[in-house]
Amino acid sequence: MSGLKNSPFGKRLRGTDEDSPRKNRARFTPAFGVAPNSTPSLDSRPTTSEGATPESPERGAHRDYGDRFVPTRDAGDMRTSYHLMDGATPSTPSKNRIIPTESDALKEQANAIFNSILHTEVTPSSPQRSTSPVRQPAASTSTLPTTPTRKRLFAFNSPSRSNPATPSRRLDLPTDEAYSMSPVRAESRHLLESPRRQLRSVCKTPYRVLDAPELADDFYLNLVDWSSTNVLGVGLGACVYLWTAHTAQVSKLCDLSNIHDTISSVSWVQKGTSLAIGTLSGRLYIYDASTLQLTRTYERAHSQRIGSLSWNSHVLSSGSRDRMVHHRDVREPSTRPFKKCQGHKQEVCGLRWSGDGGPQAATLASGGNDNKVCIWDLRGSKRPGGLGTPGRVGNVPGSSSAAGADDGDVPLWKFHEHTAAVKALAWDPHVSGVLATGGGTADKHIRFWNVQNGTMLNELDTGSQVCNLTWSLTSHEIVSTHGFSSTTAQNQICIWKYPSLDMVASLTGHTHRVLYLAMSPDGETIVTGAGDETLRFWNAFPKKESHEARRESQLDYGRLIR
Repeated sequence: MSGLKNSPFGKRLRGTDEDSPRKNRARFTPAFGVAPNSTPSLDSRPTTSEGATPESPERGAHRDYGDRFVPTRDAGDMRTSYHLMDGATPSTPSKNRIIPTESDALKEQANAIFNSILHTEVTPSSPQRSTSPVRQPAASTSTLPTTPTRKRLFAFNSPSRSNPATPSRRLDLPTDEAYSMSPVRAESRHLLESPRRQLRSVCKTPYRVLDAPELADDFYLNLVDWSSTNVLGVGLGACVYLWTAHTAQVSKLCDLSNIHDTISSVSWVQKGTSLAIGTLSGRLYIYDASTLQLTRTYERAHSQRIGSLSWNSHVLSSGSRDRMVHHRDVREPSTRPFKKCQGHKQEVCGLRWSGDGGPQAATLASGGNDNKVCIWDLRGSKRPGGLGTPGRVGNVPGSSSAAGADDGDVPLWKFHEHTAAVKALAWDPHVSGVLATGGGTADKHIRFWNVQNGTMLNELDTGSQVCNLTWSLTSHEIVSTHGFSSTTAQNQICIWKYPSLDMVASLTGHTHRVLYLAMSPDGETIVTGAGDETLRFWNAFPKKESHEARRESQLDYGRLIR
């Protein structure tokens, strides 16, 4: 036999026996990267396991499988079995927050409903799962078997609902899912049939675009404002132009090129035609827009540029790069301010008086490049004792509670939460004492404050630089304009619902930071300006509902005259 094994015929026969399993083995072409005899995962995430590569099974490993496999879902977790991941993620930093490039509130509402129905259908709640009846254990005091008495062996009656061991006869109900023609459960059907809130549609394109050459691309300037007489004032380089909304007429108000100065801020009085103009050299001018005449001049109003202005009736407040806030009464012949306030360590880039210039509008908010927000009260009101959250609302050394301090020289409150320059300031016209503030590139937050007790009400991470804020006069909404962003979406104009802070619309069109924002006197239109040297007009808010509608009255005898 040894000679037969070593003969050429034996070698050929032995080679045939060794190669036969290899020839009969099924071939595998890794077209989709799935190993043989393996089940592909439903999870789309990449697999980092080393066992994903196709390898031959270990020799000697033998597995027995039955002809059927019946899964048991009673004790299993469907969400884990099907790798369902929750869409809601924990709070992420500003780098991951993306402002939508196109606002579609209806699509967002439909997506939320779809997610709810999907979770209801795939992962129903545990109490609604049908379970088998459980046999009650026999009592420990059971009697011994005895001779059966004359008693029926089978009792034909309806099962008692009070006995938990007896399954309820759910098929007797006409509303049972077994009789439903809908492909979804009752909870999902109820969600689909429930009425939904009608969402307001906002036009995504501006209805008018104006060229604004030499409109400065500077975050710390305020060059656009809209008056109560429906006239838009814009500072372009060394000139100020007036655009009348109802006639679209443009007028040139002033030109400072002869003194080599540049416009840095403009602000209209709440009611009237007076326009205040601040310059880079620290000059302050007041013009009468109806006559295009200069009425007041303050040559040395500040030692550096005036970046922010705000009116309170006849009181004009100005914030400058010299870190000071000056208050002047334009009726007095003196050019010196009647009060000076210093609460910031860097440039004052935002000023906003509360209210519309009435007697109760005596609270001023100022934002600075030192990331602080100061609340001033020129009436000399004191801070309520014992209020304020440590670390959120900081106490100022020598504050209003200090003895010997002049009223109004120190801020009533000072907020330290922002981590970037605060230029955007807006008082809520619907709720007294609520202030909205927006931070710059490093902050990206909009925060809401209650200045009556010095607490923060809410905050919103917008994901990009907040340049301006203004409240709607016709609805409880706030609009914000944005600039630099860590994401692909930037230069947005966003409308937020308050207090839910849900986005109503996101408007796009500017190619540079949207640094300027103003609202029309009727509260329906907003105008935005950017470094792309354009002014864009948007129909952002609905018309104000008239509560003084004429009602028919029996005492109106004019209707009875024929």
